[in-house]
Amino acid sequence: MKIQIYTDGFDGWAKRARERAKAMDKSRAISPSRGIAFENAADMVRLLTPARLDLIQTVKKRQISIPKLAASLGRDPSAVRRDVDALEKFGIVSSRSVVNPGHGRMRMVSAPVRIAISAEI
Repeated sequence: MKIQIYTDGFDGWAKRARERAKAMDKSRAISPSRGIAFENAADMVRLLTPARLDLIQTVKKRQISIPKLAASLGRDPSAVRRDVDALEKFGIVSSRSVVNPGHGRMRMVSAPVRIAISAEI
């Protein structure tokens, strides 16, 4: 599934919803996607910091545990965990708990292969 991130707020979301409804009325196929709309570019930038964008790029390549993700990014695991939590609230990344034989459980993080950002200032 593709995630599309916009900075046009409710008005942009409403316009896209009307376009999708018209396409459905005409029986046109609609590709599955998930849209995230921010009120403005500043709100998006607060979520998508450079460190979080690096995190997204890494987990797009493969599913990875938080400790390994932190090591590959050269960051503290607790900071990476906070970033994963913030991105997961918006559905940009997802995580699941898996059994780590002999060590309890670990959290695996993944992201969709396609993420598109459309921003206007």
